[in-house]
Amino acid sequence: MSMTSFDAEWAGLKQGSASDAQMRLASAAPDGGGGGSGGEDLKSDMAVWKKGSQDVGELVTAIRKALTGFETSQKGAAVTGVESAAAQGELYQSWKTYLDGLVGKCTTLQGPMISAGKGQVSNDETLRGDFARMTDTYKDTPATGGNDGGR
Repeated sequence: MSMTSFDAEWAGLKQGSASDAQMRLASAAPDGGGGGSGGEDLKSDMAVWKKGSQDVGELVTAIRKALTGFETSQKGAAVTGVESAAAQGELYQSWKTYLDGLVGKCTTLQGPMISAGKGQVSNDETLRGDFARMTDTYKDTPATGGNDGGR
């Protein structure tokens, strides 16, 4: 596995994640120009949380694939008595440890992402219900003097 192909694959993954995972604040204008118009509210969407979790799972798969190629390539580099081979072995172990840790972090992150989405969606639904009940209970009274007769 060459570093160029890994770099290219990593850049593609980052670019795909950046284009798939966009967030717009409630105060942001719909055209992305800022200075919100109040036209759209920030909403929780379970599908977005599931997609994020799936994307993290795909990242785990890609890292594991890279690790397999990395390990296969390392087997051919096991030359004894050569200083550069020893240094390369240390570098390999450092990267393997890092990537194994990254796989662990990503795998651990998937469940909490789903839980966070469920919690936020549930919270949105609860608040929506609370406000609806409040609106029903505390209706505004008609204006004093009744209908203004079109004045």
